[in-house]
Amino acid sequence: MAIAKAERLMNLALCLLGTRRPLSKRELRESIEAYLEAGSDDSFNRMFERDKDDLRELGLVIATVENLDGEVGYLARRDSNRLPPITLDAEEAAALGLAAKVWQQARLAGAASGALQKLRAAGLPEDVDPYGAHGALEPRIPVHEAAFEPLMLACRDRRPVVFEYRKASAARPEPRHVEPWALECWRGHWYLAGFDRDRGAERVFRLSRITGKVRSRGTGFTAPVPDVVTVRETVAGWAGEIADRSALIRLRSGSGYPLRAKATKVRELGDGWDELEIPYGHGLDAWLVEFGPDVVVVEPAELRADVVDRLRAVAKG
Repeated sequence: MAIAKAERLMNLALCLLGTRRPLSKRELRESIEAYLEAGSDDSFNRMFERDKDDLRELGLVIATVENLDGEVGYLARRDSNRLPPITLDAEEAAALGLAAKVWQQARLAGAASGALQKLRAAGLPEDVDPYGAHGALEPRIPVHEAAFEPLMLACRDRRPVVFEYRKASAARPEPRHVEPWALECWRGHWYLAGFDRDRGAERVFRLSRITGKVRSRGTGFTAPVPDVVTVRETVAGWAGEIADRSALIRLRSGSGYPLRAKATKVRELGDGWDELEIPYGHGLDAWLVEFGPDVVVVEPAELRADVVDRLRAVAKG
């Protein structure tokens, strides 16, 4: 169905751009096969009006002209739909080339390559190599999660979604009803920011913890979308990257190297344990739980209590 609609829109756009005089709805219906297959005049009229609105939303300027007999016709004048000349210097071309290379491992690779080809056709100088200036750079954004594409489309189309999500401290996933705002990659992982309808607040979800299919819901958004969605800053806060205090923990020797990398002080205790002082921010309790019996929180007391509560929740299943 999506392919059929795209083909129909393309045919309508070609008809409107290729004519020198306004074409009536009757003439357009006779020229486009999909319109000929419409079951009735009412069905055709609804289809045509939707298609015309879609093309205008995509940026095509469609003029409506009434002739001497009072019949309404449509055309898309080329001078009104012509983009200005594109001029890029070597640095701008290199930046676009690197941006295209980012998506070579994702399903957007074809679109990125096609965009560069269009820039060539639109005036990008042939002697400018978008990759040459920074040929040693190989940027990559890995996209292995099946949830990425449906969530990307849902963000674009402003469609609420439902998916099963397993928190780091939970044994089983649970359904989440989300109005998606933005996707962003941070430290090799993709995150979704949006409005969680069940919690009534903004939440950030790690795509690797989404299980099963992402299902769309036809109803619109209920919460306003912020002008700026700070995904990285939010994730950093939840991950304990933004710290205003210190915590004292005991860590089993030879384990927990990510914790050791963050430690500001390390002291050997003997008997196979070390004592570490690490930055303490929001979300540190969830991170410490992932190390299981290799970590013991000494202080502060509230952090120790939060870790114990999470461990108990996991043990209960």
